[in-house]
Amino acid sequence: MRKLILKMSISIDGFVGGPNGEIDWLLKTYDEGSTKWTMDIIRQAGVHIMGSRTFNDMKAYWPYSTEPFAAPMNEIPKIAFSKKGIIESDNPTTGALKDSIAQRDEKGTMDKSITSPGESWLNAQILTGDLAEEINRLKQQRGKLILAHGGAGFAQSLVKLNLIDEYHLLVHPVALGKGLPLFSALADPLDLVLVSAIPFDSGAVAHVYRPGK
Repeated sequence: MRKLILKMSISIDGFVGGPNGEIDWLLKTYDEGSTKWTMDIIRQAGVHIMGSRTFNDMKAYWPYSTEPFAAPMNEIPKIAFSKKGIIESDNPTTGALKDSIAQRDEKGTMDKSITSPGESWLNAQILTGDLAEEINRLKQQRGKLILAHGGAGFAQSLVKLNLIDEYHLLVHPVALGKGLPLFSALADPLDLVLVSAIPFDSGAVAHVYRPGK
């Protein structure tokens, strides 16, 4: 059985995005060490899974980026989960996408020669069935690990249903006070076992946890 890993950036007070999904706060504290840590996780994935809004965001962003994460994000197969199917959108409707595009424009990391998202995005699987059943079916398949990216609602559902085998959380040195929480859907406390904690020069710390028995 292959593992499902949730990889997310998170504030020290437990939010994965601002009230409207803003991620400008996490972009400030990515450095060489945290970038390498994130790349190492992404390269181990056999498939990327995400909710429908995150799928649309990433489809609008990664195919046109020259950033280090772009190659594995574009090459590795994608699966999006949506009860209603994917609703296509060409506009940056979420705070996360707006912040990412602003950073890309500021750094000049857009490849203007690319005109199509590419096969792995255009031919992504769209799953509309029961989330727990679909995830458990994916876990039974052969292959490398399943890497979940979010968004917040999708991640909350994975947490609530106890589907995550490992939490890979990059904790950024910022308290948001309000925003999109990761663990708010829990009915009971979730005990976790710390596997590793790696601090980076920016002040961010990478935590890996497994659910306790």
